[in-house]
Parts: sequence; C-alpha cells; structure tokens
Amino acid sequence: MYSGKVKEFLKKRKVSEGDFVKFVLKGVKYCGILLPNEGTSSTDSLMIKQESGYNVGINYNDVECLTNAGKKATLGGVSKFKDLKFNKQMPNVSLVATGGTISSRVDYKTGGVYMLMEPNEILKTTPELVDIINLDAIESPFRIGSEDMSPDLWSLMADIIAKRFNKGDVGVIVTHGTDTLHYTSSALSFLLKDFQKPIALVGAQRSPDRGSFDGSMNLICAAQYVTSDIAETAIVMHGTMNDDFCFANRGTKVRKMHTSRRDAFRPINTLPLAKIWPDGKKEVLNQYRKRDDSVKAKVCGGFENKVAIISAYPGADPEIIDYYVDKGYKGIIISSTALGHVPGYTQKKKDSWLPVLKRAVDSGVFVGNASQTIYGRVHPHVYRQLIELEQMGIVFLEDLLVETAYVKLMWALSQTKDLKRVKEIMLTNYVGEFNQRIVPEAFLY
Repeated sequence: MYSGKVKEFLKKRKVSEGDFVKFVLKGVKYCGILLPNEGTSSTDSLMIKQESGYNVGINYNDVECLTNAGKKATLGGVSKFKDLKFNKQMPNVSLVATGGTISSRVDYKTGGVYMLMEPNEILKTTPELVDIINLDAIESPFRIGSEDMSPDLWSLMADIIAKRFNKGDVGVIVTHGTDTLHYTSSALSFLLKDFQKPIALVGAQRSPDRGSFDGSMNLICAAQYVTSDIAETAIVMHGTMNDDFCFANRGTKVRKMHTSRRDAFRPINTLPLAKIWPDGKKEVLNQYRKRDDSVKAKVCGGFENKVAIISAYPGADPEIIDYYVDKGYKGIIISSTALGHVPGYTQKKKDSWLPVLKRAVDSGVFVGNASQTIYGRVHPHVYRQLIELEQMGIVFLEDLLVETAYVKLMWALSQTKDLKRVKEIMLTNYVGEFNQRIVPEAFLY
C-alpha cells in the first residue's frame, strides 16, 4: 500500500492505480502502467509495469514528471468474450490446454503473471484460427506451469490425444509452458509412436498482454501444421525473433536454447521438419513420416519414475550415484562431457566415478551415456576410459539429447525389466530420435 505522501502526489497529478502513465526519470522518458504497491517494495516507491513487460519500483521523489496517458488497464480478473464461431466444413482439430505463458495474463494488482481461469480464453488472442480449422473440442486436464510437469501427466495427455484422434480429428494442438516443453514432446513422441497424424506442441515466450506476444502466431502456424501431411509430434514455435515464420521441429530432436528469445527452440543435430508461414505456406526441410488417417491411435507404454539424470563436472562427488542405487533407482542417464567422459582417473582415487558406476551396473541399474555438449554424439572407442565404461556395461546413446534419453529410458523401463531388452529399446530408432549422419549445416541452425 502506498504511503500517504505518495497518495497525495498521485492525487495532485490525477493518476490512480491501473492508469497508463508517462514519466521522466533522470532526463529519460518512460511509459508504463501504475500498479498497486502490494508490500513488495517501499511504500514510497511507485510500482510501474514498463512497456517491456518488466516491473520497476521508483521512489516518487526521483520522478521528475508524471502524467496520465489517458488509458486504463483492467486490474485483475479476466475479461469476458464470446466464443469464436468455427466453420464445421474446416478440418476437425482439438486443443489440449495445459497452462504456461501462452495461456496467461498479467494481474495488474500485483504485476505478476497468472494462469487463465478458462482455457478457451487463449482463442481470444488468435481469431485467425477460424479460417484454418474447426476447433472440435477443448480439453484441459490440468493447468500448471511446465516446471511442475510430471510423467503421469504426460501419460494423461497421450490418452486424451489418442481419444481425439480416434474420434476423427485430423490433428491435435497442445498448449504448454516452454521450460520443459521438449521433455513433453519427447514423451508424447514415444507414447504415440505408432500414430500417423500430426501433433503440434505450442508455447509462448511472452504473455498475451504484451505487444511482443508470440503465442498467437505460434498457434496459427500450429493449426497449419496439424492440417498438413507431416504426421509427427513437433514443437511449432517462432523460427526467428520476427513475426515471419515458425519452425516445426521434431519432438525428440529439439531443445529450448534461450531463456527469453521468441525463437528459443532450435533443432539439434538435424534440420527442422519444415518452415511454416501463418498464411499456410510450407517449406519442407527434412524427411518426415506421412499422414495416414486410417491408422488407429494407441498409447504405447508408460513411465518408470525411478530414473535420474546425473551430470558429470569437475569435482562432482561420485557418492551421488551410490545414493540413487541405494534408493532403488532402475535407470541413470549420465550427462557426460564431450564424447562420453566422466571423472575417472582423478588425482584422488576417492573422486573417481568408475568404481561407483561399476557398482550401479552390477546392481542391475541401467546406465546410459549421453553428451552434455548438446550437439554431436558420444563414442565409446576413442579414449581408453570410454572403452572401459562400455566394457563395464554402460550404454553409449549415440546423439540422443540428454533430455530425450531420460524420457526414453523411463519409457523403456515401463515396458520391461530385462536389461538386454532395455538396451535394445534404447538403441532402436523409433521416432527419429537418432541421426545416422549429422550434417554440418545442422549445427546452430
């Protein structure tokens, strides 16, 4: 709550909470929305949401000029709107809404982002969808940030998607937070490995109240993707920082590579499946599985939760591996350095990972090796240590991304406890998760 002095300061300038204001600070002009002061800053600080979307607290004595810009924001709540009228003659597509920035708004009482109460509020941002698809159903099994995602929710999503496909939808769009979007795209790729219709996972790096909101174009491109002939699970997001086109990136070969850029999702060790423009133009860039609407969708397998990712780094204590073994974990993915190294021939023997990794393998834990370098592949036959790791039973996972390897191992262990069969599954290329040849142009594409 603002102090009495600040309230008088605002009253004289005919400014109140929720007003768009212009102000001058140290000779520089700014514009933003005056927020309530909810106790997160000094009561003498004006809380302003800048045009960039970031909040700032400014002592009112430092403001050289403050004027009302003549517009007002809605403080709290979600505005009502009429449902869009879709054309039943367009292809039937379903939306699975799970939360994330794409389905959020700013609460101007606090300046923070919150999830929308109704998933179909997303559609208010993208009326262009009515010219591309007939939205047959909106399913919202849960609404959470992607950082709170879990394997049981991946399975729930897969069940819903399979149901929608078997009801005749030509494609499904999943809205989802971006932080763990590539984990979910991998999970759905394996769970629905035999289907032959497109799934587009879509997120946003900027919230809908911002001028730089990217979710609308991502949704439009996703709609164009799921009505195409490309029958793969893909993340469909901005291809550049501009609003020109999106990439459709294979769900097992894509990663979030930037915290905030709109083109954060990039293909890894491969090219995108396609460029997709909002007007429906497509440029295919890679081989893909073609649509076959006659194939019945079914969910294949589930997930074993007792799987961990352990990163190798200088000074890493090998006892962390013993911890997971003693806790009864069934699988470990080592996020190794370069070609597959871990701390092995350390100056102090107690720091070596080799004995504890051998114990893990001997205890019946599947240990897979994937490189933390992101690009490239692990290789067991270049260095002596790597040969020893392979000989003790550690499985080198080619060019699998660490995140994809983690999800795939959970999926493999849900189907069999036979470690020979698990190894066979992990080294089988089901949904384009491996590349036999990595083309040079795929690096930093």
